[in-house]
Order: sequence, then C-alpha cells, then structure tokens
Amino acid sequence: RTPQTLWVVGLSYLFGILIAIPIGIVSAYRQYSWFDQVGTFISMVGFSVPTFFTGMVAIIIFSVQLRWFPMIYDTTLEVDSWQNFVSQVKQMIMPVAVLALYNASQLSRFMRASILDNLNLDYVRTARSKGRSERVVLLIHVLRNSLIPVVTLIALGIPTIFSGAIITEQIFRVNGLGQLLIIAIESADIPLVQTLTFIFAIMIVVFNLIADVVYGILDPRIRYE
Repeated sequence: RTPQTLWVVGLSYLFGILIAIPIGIVSAYRQYSWFDQVGTFISMVGFSVPTFFTGMVAIIIFSVQLRWFPMIYDTTLEVDSWQNFVSQVKQMIMPVAVLALYNASQLSRFMRASILDNLNLDYVRTARSKGRSERVVLLIHVLRNSLIPVVTLIALGIPTIFSGAIITEQIFRVNGLGQLLIIAIESADIPLVQTLTFIFAIMIVVFNLIADVVYGILDPRIRYE
C-alpha cells in the first residue's frame, strides 16, 4: 500500500509545490493584474471545493463523458511494458491532478502573501538602490526570506503523503494507506488505527525538526543555541 500512496499523493504534493511557488511569485510581483486575479480565483476555488467533489467532477467529465482516463485506479497493474506504463500514467493523472490543484491553491496563496510582506521592506529597497537587478533582488533577497513561512506549511503537509489523501483514495479506489486507515476504522481495528496514528504523529515531529534546520539555511540570522 505504501508505494501506491507515495506515487499518487507524493507526486501530487511535489507538483503542487512546483506549480505554487512560481504562481505565488508572479502574482505578488504583478499584484492585481489579470494573472493575479485569475490565479486568486482558481486558488480560492481549488482550496474551497473539497477534493471528493473535484474528484467526482473529474470522473464524470474525463472518464464517463470523454473516456480519456480510467475511472478506477488499478493497483494490480504491473509496469513491465510500454503499454502498461502508458496505462499507469493515465490512471494516475486524475488523482494526482485533483490533489495537486488543492495543494497548489493553498501554497500559492501563502507564497504570494509572503512575497508581498517582503517586497517593501528596507533591505529590498537597499538592494535595489545599489543597482542590483530585479532578478538578483528576487532570488537572493526576497525569495529566501519569503520561503520561511512556506517551508513550515510544506513540512506540516509532508506527513499527509504517507497518510494518504483518505477521501481521494476512496474516490479513485487507490489501495493506499489512507484507504487502509478507513478500513481499520470501519472494522474497529484499534491496534492498527493506533499504529498508523502514532506513525503519522512521529512524522509530523520529524518534519518540523527538518523545517527548523531549513530555517537556518534560508536565513543565517536564525540560530539555535
């Protein structure tokens, strides 16, 4: 079950991060532009609408109507040929896209807000007054400091990769850890529920510690005695 969850939920989280950071940066630099307005609207919809609803809409449109992608995730599929590889990619597209939209919607808003908080600070104006290019100001000064609160959000979300998106796994019938937790709860398997919950709690603590280390890399002023 773990590989299924890592592939589907892990890839969706990775794609969500890769999409959210550039969108947040551009939205902040072009505040109130058409790009920012469209990005804000899509982010609000993506974050507000629950993933089970988005998943059902995706199934109705792309599986039932257009028949582009399979409706149910086949966990028994073995990737031993090019045809099976294509089938594996097709069945991963919808669950990964649904979760990536949700993750990117949340992270892009945090990224935008963090960039805006730093754009008008004194150190940014000083860097610009020294003749630094806007690209250097963004990458060296603004981005590093703006990533600090975003890193916290990313670190808190990483344990969900292992716990799985429980509802989304149920919608697409992904045989992952999230579905295992649902089965354990329905069958009143208390030891299994306690084990999974304890593992997820440990992961939250570990990745919070990792985030604290990353803080020191992003901002050398942060030191722990």
